[in-house]
Amino acid sequence: MNLALTPGEPAGIGPDLCVMLAQQPLAAQLVVIADPALLQRRASLLGLPLNLIPADTATDSPPQQPYLRVLAVELAEPEVCGQLNRANASYVLECLRVAAAGCLSHRFDALVTGPVHKGIINQSGLSFTGHTEFLAKFTSGYPVMMLATAGLRVALVTTHLPLAEASSQITAERLERVARTLYRDLQRYFDIAYPRILVSGLNPHAGEDGHLGSEESEIIEPVIAQLCDEGMELVGPISADTLFNPQQLETADAVLVMYHDQGLPVLKHLGFGHAVNITLGLPIIRTSVDHGTALELAGSGKAQIGSLETAVKTAFELVITSKRSGRT
Repeated sequence: MNLALTPGEPAGIGPDLCVMLAQQPLAAQLVVIADPALLQRRASLLGLPLNLIPADTATDSPPQQPYLRVLAVELAEPEVCGQLNRANASYVLECLRVAAAGCLSHRFDALVTGPVHKGIINQSGLSFTGHTEFLAKFTSGYPVMMLATAGLRVALVTTHLPLAEASSQITAERLERVARTLYRDLQRYFDIAYPRILVSGLNPHAGEDGHLGSEESEIIEPVIAQLCDEGMELVGPISADTLFNPQQLETADAVLVMYHDQGLPVLKHLGFGHAVNITLGLPIIRTSVDHGTALELAGSGKAQIGSLETAVKTAFELVITSKRSGRT
């Protein structure tokens, strides 16, 4: 099995994490799409050994540990740890494009992504909302962002939007598509035959019978009723302030919330550093870390590798489960 790995922002901790990952045995073969010189410089800064091998090199004997296979993409300018450089924004997106193309062509079985800095990419003149949106356009998929940690999966109806715009984006069409994608991919990637999904309301107290908002009665409840009539098990809308109690979650396979900060603070409080971001609804498997670029830690040796380890492990498991289930 081959997994593509993009380190993300070259001035951040993504390259550190790749070097650290090389120091341990992995169940899957990783191919890092990056500038080899960047990885070597970061290994030197961290004082860690690293043997780089071109991705297509055939070897008769096992490579010298620790090693990484690398599919080379050159930086525009050498990186400086902790200092963003607009010149390298196109490099970040090219690494992602190469990796995604490799997944579409079946060269890679899945894609694991490191953290990017959205601001510097946009400052360079390139429009970029995030990995999820980029991959949706590139692969012609309909993405659903889901983060997972031990005991909890949280999927989002809307993702990277200003809060002032979230309500207008909660439409019956969007909610139905997201719910169907979540249900199907829980079956495909997690081998759950009949997923049980808890659905939050949008407003406080799930609208309190229309006194605190009408989205629940006009949009969310009718969609839930329609999908339940088709045989899906969706429960809600449930007030977000009581949704995440242990009794509610005990029999749930996932939670579907209306906007980014409605559900992710709970999940990250529970599992930060060991959570994984999974993009559902794409023709490829993609996982990612649950944290940002941490520019201040780049090259310091203080970065924590837990989330990247989880992202790699999860990508491996999703490939295995989807093949076993026959729902690829």
